[in-house]
Parts: sequence; structure tokens; C-alpha cells
Amino acid sequence: MTKSTPTRRQLRPRTLQVRAGLARTGFSETAEPIFMNSGYVYESAEEAEESFDGTRDRMVYSRFKNPTVALFEERLAALEGAEACRATASGMAAVHAALVCQLKAGDRVVAPRALFGSCTWIIGDLLPRFGIGVEFIDGTSADQWERALSKSTQVVFLETPSNPTLEIVDLSLVAELTHRAGGRLVVDNVFATPVFQAPLTQGADVVVYSATKHIDGQGRCLGGAVLGSNEFCNDVLGPYLRHTGPALSPFNAWVLLKGLETLDLRVERHAANAARIARFLETRPEVARVLYPGLESHPQHELAKRQMTGFGGVVAFEPEGRQGSGLHAAERAGGHRHLQQPGRRQEPGLPSLDHHPPAPHPGGEAGPGHRRRLGAAVGGPGGCRRSDRGPEHRACGLIRAYRSGHRPIRV
Repeated sequence: MTKSTPTRRQLRPRTLQVRAGLARTGFSETAEPIFMNSGYVYESAEEAEESFDGTRDRMVYSRFKNPTVALFEERLAALEGAEACRATASGMAAVHAALVCQLKAGDRVVAPRALFGSCTWIIGDLLPRFGIGVEFIDGTSADQWERALSKSTQVVFLETPSNPTLEIVDLSLVAELTHRAGGRLVVDNVFATPVFQAPLTQGADVVVYSATKHIDGQGRCLGGAVLGSNEFCNDVLGPYLRHTGPALSPFNAWVLLKGLETLDLRVERHAANAARIARFLETRPEVARVLYPGLESHPQHELAKRQMTGFGGVVAFEPEGRQGSGLHAAERAGGHRHLQQPGRRQEPGLPSLDHHPPAPHPGGEAGPGHRRRLGAAVGGPGGCRRSDRGPEHRACGLIRAYRSGHRPIRV
């Protein structure tokens, strides 16, 4: 295959979304090929032996490496500004792999309380079973970070903005403290996307994504990615992926390649719509509080402006009144679908509205304690609601429905 892999120094991000990670076979096709094979053939037994023991650099098995998956990894790494990328079957596979590959009994992990429920389960429930110490703190408190990282720590894991309460964590500060404590900083950048935030340039060591969300953006497939240095991806993460097998399907990798081509166009529209919705919700008596990093009222608005170039497509808000009336108020908004997945185009082009808590969501696996903690993050009995904006026309259906009193479309 003929390959071309430009970098951030050579091309701008919007061009990298289309031009990075290109490879063509001898047929000179215009779209990336999909290699659905599980294995590869060898000219001789000696070639096979050298391939499997690493003497010869070539692909040997699609659980280890696949040409189509490699194209996705190269393109995302170029867009992120990372030395290397390893793709996984889902976002949670990426989170799990990025953590477990570098931890052992006796190690210590520090993380904010404001995390996606499944991340909380991995860190707070799974890791301690293997003798790994865990401490959860308030991720917005510099004092708590100072205290927690005053002792030896191997890994710090955080989300910024967090899911679903949109807390912002000071990446540069936490990176400095993490490295002083002897650890690596792992950042889940899924809500910000590579378009709006570059954690590696702010001191992070590893970045993880659920590619299912904005990178695909259209609800078609699952995928995940871990990005970092060549040393981390090849020597630390690589053996773990090779032997445990959370491999990304080549077809899904091809779908994600197509998603990357329009990533900035979609998330910039998402963010514009989210900002409009957030400003509108602040004016409504049915809404007690709105959390969106782009609002001046957000507690970490100034920090968000310093470390992000855009504020994302998700708005969190607290309905006025008790839980039941809050849900009713949200449903009266209309023009939305009740879905669990941010970052995707809604069918047929309508925005979604998520509930955290109490409506069911995959993140609820962490249990009622975690859901109560998320609700407390915005205060009040109604708990936190998450509204994920799509790329619809800026005269969003939610605003029109609120003003006109139309009933929602039920699905």
C-alpha cells in the first residue's frame, strides 16, 4: 500500500481530518479500503516465524493490527498531535485498557468524583479488587488536588468537561501535580473532542475517546481510542491490547474514518446550538440552574476559556421543583428524542434530551450512590438533566416548542 501521513506541523487540523492516515492499494481507489481479513499469508515458514517474533515488521493478525484500523489510528493521532494511537472496540474498552495496562497491586489512582458512571465503576469498584488504592476528590478544588497528589500516585484519571455535570478541571495544574507525584495523567476528552481541547499540549500523558460519540457522530458504530507517546502505546499499552483483545472491527474503523472527515463541521454546529439553548434555558422559570462552560455563570467559565477553544455540544440543567414536575417540564419541551448517546446526529435531525438521574442510562451501572452524587452536583431535588445538541438549524426545535407549547413527538 502507498501511504501518506502528514502531521499537525505540516497541515491544519481541518485538513488532517481528511488527508492524514491515507493509504491506497495498487488499485488506486479514491476511498480507504476495508480489510475484513482476520489473518495474513506468508511466503515461507521462516517469514511467518520472523513476523510473529517481531524480527520482521509486518501485520500478522487483525487482533494485533489491521490495515484499515491503522489508517484510523494514524489519522486520529495526527489530529490529536499524538505520537501514537491505539483503537479499541468501544470507549469503555479504551478507558479500561489505558488504566489497567499500567497498574499493579499497591499502586494508587486519584480521580474526581464527577465521572461517567462506568468510569467510576472501573476505578472505584474494579481496581480495588486487585489491590489498587483509589481516592476520589472534588476535581474543581486545587487544594484537594494538592493534598491528594502530595503522596506517590501512579495514575490520575479525569474528564473535562465531565459527564454529565460539565465540571472543568485545570489540566495544566493537575498535570504538574501528577508528574510531581510520579504518575501519568489520563484525560477522557470525549466531550471536548480534539476540535476544542488538546490535553497533550497542556501536560496530559494519555488521552482517551469514545469514538462512538462525536467521531462517528451518526449513531452507526462503537469504537474507542487511546493516544499518547510511542513509548506508552507500544511498550505499556501494546502488550495489554495484544493479549486481551479489545480490537476494533475494521468496518467500524472505516466508518470512524469517514466520521473524522466532518468532525469539526459537526461539533462546531453542536456547540453553537448548545450555546443558544443554554442562554435560552437561563431565561426560563421552569429551570433552576443551567451549566454550560460557555456561559459566564458557569463556575469554571474563565478556566474553560483558557484551556478550550470551544465549549462543546452538551448542556446540563436543573429543573425547578421536585423530580416529577422536572421531568414533566423537560418533556414539554418537545422536538427531541430521549437518547443516551451524545455527539450523534439525531433521527430525523432532531436533538436529544438525556436525564441524569433518574431515567435509565448506561452510566447508571455505577449504582444509586453515583447517581445521587451527580444530582447533587447541580443541587436540588430535581437532579441534573443533560441536553445534547445536534447539528440542527439554529432555530432549535426545543426553543420553538417551549415558546409555542407544542407537545413532544413520542417515539
